[in-house]
Amino acid sequence: MKQVLSRTFATLLLLTLLALQAAAGVLKGTIIDKTNREPLTGATVQLVGTTNGAVADLDGNYQLDNLKSGTYTIAVKYVGYKDIIQTEVNITATGLMLPFEMEPDAQILSEVAVVAQLKRNTDVALMTDQRRSLMVQSGVSAQQISKTQDKDASEVIKRVPGVSIIDEKFVMVRGLSQRYNNVWINGSAAPSSEADSRAFSFDIIPSSQLDNLVIVKSPAPEYPSDFTGGFILINTKDMPAENSFTVSVGGGINDQTHFRNFYENKGSRTDFLGFDNGLRTLAAGMKGDLNTYPGSNNIDVMGNALNNDWTLRKRRPVSDFKLNLAYSRRWNTESGRSYGLLAAVNYSSTYKTYLNMDNSLFGVYDTNNDKSVYMRRSTDDQYSQDARLGTLLNFTYQPRNQQHRYEWKNIFNQTGKNRYTERRGFNGQNDQ
Repeated sequence: MKQVLSRTFATLLLLTLLALQAAAGVLKGTIIDKTNREPLTGATVQLVGTTNGAVADLDGNYQLDNLKSGTYTIAVKYVGYKDIIQTEVNITATGLMLPFEMEPDAQILSEVAVVAQLKRNTDVALMTDQRRSLMVQSGVSAQQISKTQDKDASEVIKRVPGVSIIDEKFVMVRGLSQRYNNVWINGSAAPSSEADSRAFSFDIIPSSQLDNLVIVKSPAPEYPSDFTGGFILINTKDMPAENSFTVSVGGGINDQTHFRNFYENKGSRTDFLGFDNGLRTLAAGMKGDLNTYPGSNNIDVMGNALNNDWTLRKRRPVSDFKLNLAYSRRWNTESGRSYGLLAAVNYSSTYKTYLNMDNSLFGVYDTNNDKSVYMRRSTDDQYSQDARLGTLLNFTYQPRNQQHRYEWKNIFNQTGKNRYTERRGFNGQNDQ
């Protein structure tokens, strides 16, 4: 009997010890900012040497459950605050309430300089410049140009409010003709493209060569004062941001021109490139004297090396054609210097037909009979083929300090127009 009691007592004692040892403790508390007493949401509490940890909630409260009784080292961490390492934390079955107050880890940084290149060929960059500018200005970026089918700068600039195009190449800003406008290309004044007037032909610059195009409509100290309509700034592409090679092929169909009769005279074999191979030249040049018949003042047309083939030719164009090739390359050296190459070739061939054009020459108006007096009255059909070839080659060097840039920009454009006009009507003053 005594042995049975002794065994029972030993068993109960062992179970009691095991139960006390297995009792789970709880560690909880609040983590706050020591300065402003605000809760630190997301702060972490970790028992060093174990996998037990917790994250503070929105109110800064944390809680670790099912901890064995013992002594632990606790690490509290939060971004921007000094870490707290607390040793010899005794956790028992009754649990422990342990709050923490963390101090901000304030550090004084030295001067930091961020150097970057401002992009000016995006819609966002252009709108930012317009918003910050003290002048009235508007423009078109390369990002917007790439989304259109515009083949040259004259078609691009038509998208700017208050701008219209004359003769498909001259710009009229706010109703003022081309002689009241100034044009700069890459920060330099562009010369007049016409011999007898102050005007710049915008159709000589392909759209694929443009980085941005801005029209300033109000005067400013940094711009010349000899413009009234608009000051047009054209910037071509320079230092590439990355290496690339792109090919773009496009076409267009006009139901009034393509797959219909198209008339033309004899042309040279290089007309499709915008060049004449000598078919239309005079033997003695433009300043040479024309040959005359012997013993007569009449001009000898057949003996002046002119093209005397006036045969009318007819064909049916299939479509317009556009081709753009662009190659960009950038080299970054170990010393921090950068070299850039940008090359582009663009070509386009377009057809246009103008039917039933009223082409008349008027004399003095007949006020007695209240009617017009025609010196010539006719209706024209005009067939025009335009060929455009453009190349761009830019080299850029940027030193290590990136505060300067040296650029060598080159543009070559060739434009050819072959036009045939068929005139129907009569001459004289008859207005019937």
